[in-house]
Amino acid sequence: MLDGFVSVMATSELPPGDMKFVVINRQRVLVANVGGVFYALSDICGHAGAPLSAGNLTGYVVECPLHYACFDARTGKLITGPVSADVPSYEVRVEADTVYVKPPPPP
Repeated sequence: MLDGFVSVMATSELPPGDMKFVVINRQRVLVANVGGVFYALSDICGHAGAPLSAGNLTGYVVECPLHYACFDARTGKLITGPVSADVPSYEVRVEADTVYVKPPPPP
């Protein structure tokens, strides 16, 4: 295990173009595979608390399923939508065939 990182899945569990949530420190974290590169961000949209993992991933754009806010999966930055804030993003590393995420602080 990498120091300060948590193993969240095997790379084979998430093909390119897919995303899913994992729970780290009792918080939902979205992991997205964008063209073979893994990214992690909060799974909760700041507008109405909808799970981003229930939305769509098109290229690097994560679309919220509730009001269609769009975020950059690589950075968590807001692209468009009714939200006025970015979502937190988390550092990701891949070693061997395992995806590791530096966890958010506990709530």
